[in-house]
Amino acid sequence: MSSQKIIFKNAEGQDLSARLELPDNGEVRAFALFAHCFTCNKNLTAIRTISKTLNEKNIAVLRFDFTGLGESEGEFEQTNFSSNVQDLQHAAQYLTDHFQAPKMLIGHSLGGAAVLAASQKLPSVQAIVTIGAPSNPEHVSHLFKSSVDEINSSGKALVSIGGRDFTIQKQFLEDIKDQNIKSILDAYRSSILIMHSPQDTTVSIDNAAEIYKAARHPKSFISLNGADHLLSDKKDSAYVGSIIATWADRYL
Repeated sequence: MSSQKIIFKNAEGQDLSARLELPDNGEVRAFALFAHCFTCNKNLTAIRTISKTLNEKNIAVLRFDFTGLGESEGEFEQTNFSSNVQDLQHAAQYLTDHFQAPKMLIGHSLGGAAVLAASQKLPSVQAIVTIGAPSNPEHVSHLFKSSVDEINSSGKALVSIGGRDFTIQKQFLEDIKDQNIKSILDAYRSSILIMHSPQDTTVSIDNAAEIYKAARHPKSFISLNGADHLLSDKKDSAYVGSIIATWADRYL
């Protein structure tokens, strides 16, 4: 695959870092936009493996770091779910301006909820894929449940997520309370693929059932039996990529 470093601006005019991966043969069936998990970044091994697999099926992938994460500018503590959705919109606009509008959105974990929310502002999207996604963004608050009282009383708190420290502000908690993904799913009329592992201990598979129930047809569910939340085993992420590519044949 051919990889290009991309920089585009967010709503605040800050630089967001991205990688655009194109098929080696130059034949692009469609462009996909990939949203990473909460506090992760675009270089997660699973994301790179999925992107490579999609490239082999002539699907170009733009993966990027949300504001304040990875190589992107901005302060993470100033961001929230709504700003993630805005970042996705700006990434989509970059593709539209320089290549072609994205036809597929792929989101891992909280990124899955973000692509669902962003879809209502992106008319070019014909297919959405969620991987280990929560049915409600508020689900992510369980990662720092012991600090919620401190966040509410002090306005912010330093929390440890995945072995790294992040400052979570009260505005983040308020923002995720205001999201209604189920109403967005009710209005969404294009195809959706929901992928989830029964063994996911970070986001339970009950979330996949709730997304599936709220979504309209055409909708599909694939069980990622044996996989962990981060798709740490390369075989699992390669499987996810191949399934997405095969499924997308019908809808792109």
